[in-house]
Amino acid sequence: MGARSGKDFLARLDSTPREIWYGDTKLTGSVSGHPAFKGVARSIAALYEMQLKPGMEFMTYASPKSGDRVGASYIQPKTREELVQRTRMMRAWAEYSGGFMGRTADYLNSSLMAMAAANEFFGHEGRDYAGNVQSYYEYVRENDLVLTHTLINPQTNRSVGPSKQTDPFIAARVVEKSSEGVTIRGARMLATLPIADEIMVFPSTVIRSGQDDIPYSIAFSLPVSAKGLKFICRESFSDDSGYDHPLASRFDEQDAVVVFDDVVVPWERVFILEDPEKANRVNEATDAVVFMAHQAIVRECVKAEFIAGVLTMIAETIGADQFPQVQEKIADVLLTAETMKAFLAASEANAKVNRWGILTPDYVPINSARNLWPRVAPSFSAAIKQIGASGLMAIPPEEILNSPARADVEKYYQAKLLGGEERVGLFKLAWDAAGSSFGGRQDLYERFFFGDPVRMASAYYSWYNKEPYKERVKELLHRKD
Repeated sequence: MGARSGKDFLARLDSTPREIWYGDTKLTGSVSGHPAFKGVARSIAALYEMQLKPGMEFMTYASPKSGDRVGASYIQPKTREELVQRTRMMRAWAEYSGGFMGRTADYLNSSLMAMAAANEFFGHEGRDYAGNVQSYYEYVRENDLVLTHTLINPQTNRSVGPSKQTDPFIAARVVEKSSEGVTIRGARMLATLPIADEIMVFPSTVIRSGQDDIPYSIAFSLPVSAKGLKFICRESFSDDSGYDHPLASRFDEQDAVVVFDDVVVPWERVFILEDPEKANRVNEATDAVVFMAHQAIVRECVKAEFIAGVLTMIAETIGADQFPQVQEKIADVLLTAETMKAFLAASEANAKVNRWGILTPDYVPINSARNLWPRVAPSFSAAIKQIGASGLMAIPPEEILNSPARADVEKYYQAKLLGGEERVGLFKLAWDAAGSSFGGRQDLYERFFFGDPVRMASAYYSWYNKEPYKERVKELLHRKD
């Protein structure tokens, strides 16, 4: 099949049965037409269309298996040119949403391609889990599928492990094994983008509790149509009006808890089974975390640039760009954008071939960037609110533009550089980014994108090689001249 079009994506979305619960409604029929999903479905379709546009050939490459053009996020880079092509492709997709879509297909494609390159890691006596990973990567690549994934056990009682909960089947775990496959019961969170084609289930938390928690150390994939698989969605933040909600109407990806109601995972879809050692090491050992973070940093660079654009337009539109305190807040965002881009450039400039033969970005700047981002990204919404001030609260709905009060809007909502309608539209965009339900979700999402920032910082402290710096201090202290 190769790289698919937006029309192909929507056709598969509407023809693939899945159990999605939105409120008290079990979705049936056209998912792409449902109010909670139609905006993001159109946006994903637009991303796929970009792959086929003349002049956008860098979005695809020739499949080493079929020769068909497939998405560039599947490239297992061996050369600097291939690494640069991946970045260029990911940036093009990120720019379409201003960096507000965190689960475009290139994110999990990056993880899967790294794991496939490291498929030996999944080797298992008696079953070909290594072959499973490689075959699945080729299947997803050749059919250009969108993946969602779920990592985290439900927030029931964090003080004990999954086996010590009131019900040992709250967190998804192995129930039984048969000739057909592995039966899974329980739930996982947080599956963003339930309109994906497939779901990958991978461990994210370390298995610490001993033998009782071994059944929770699993990794596998499933089509979203798998029997017994359910998605329970949060309230949608989407809206029909692209004027009132220019971001939410297009880019609300939706988040869901995934329930496995005795779902049978065929053996060929199993990657890790009851193996805590592999479950705890998979992301680092395969360098999947490096390539996922690489994709995320590309998006985060774009998002920081977009926020800087929003802030600059607000300040200039209302004539506040002359004030030093406003300039300082915009400068802070610009500094963040340039810092993230510097981390990205350094990671690519210092890329090395890993043990699996893949040219891999340097993890030191990558890991530094992914620790910095959750500390600075939440300040974006504060900057928007401080510069936009009360102007963000006095923005009427779109309907007023079709009423006799339109003339009042044009007169009293005008600004230094924009008329009333355009000024209100700009401030609605700013509010959607920083103050709406969609904006609040974005803030939380960026804070915890790679996990708890405090635990991440602790891990970073332990991981970072501080010895050379200590040696310099010791040398100075013992210097006799």
